[in-house]
Amino acid sequence: MDDAALRRVWIAALVVGLQLVAAIYFIVDAVQESGVDALPLIDILVGVALLAGSLFGGIMVRRLLAEAHRHAAALALARGAMGELIADRFAGWGLSRSEADVALFALKGCTVAEIATMRGSASGTVRSQLSQVYAKAGVNGQPMLMSLFLEELIDARQSEAGI
Repeated sequence: MDDAALRRVWIAALVVGLQLVAAIYFIVDAVQESGVDALPLIDILVGVALLAGSLFGGIMVRRLLAEAHRHAAALALARGAMGELIADRFAGWGLSRSEADVALFALKGCTVAEIATMRGSASGTVRSQLSQVYAKAGVNGQPMLMSLFLEELIDARQSEAGI
């Protein structure tokens, strides 16, 4: 879970905790103020409502945390599956280690100049490696290379949906 999500969960838990404290205060105050003849009904109702709200809030925070963990696990699984798909395709195309590195940067949307800078290579070397990658993949450019992987994700999603 990222820091922002964790911060939101802590804020929600704090609000629920404050509601619980307020509920206890109202109920205790109502009981202390009551005489033998009458209980301050409105104070007790407010206390019970706050108590119910805090219990409901606590349940919802717990459910949201569980859902966030499920989403994080699903995202990790998808990232792993995408990484495996890329590795399998690169191996199937017979890419060298350098070609695979360049192809991965291209899939991430990097330009030739950016790839050359990151790899400490000349732009001409990167262009040559990309040409080899495109030839081995059977495509003629970066957008088509990216589309090979996007198609795989879209096709898998459509198969799951029965489209």
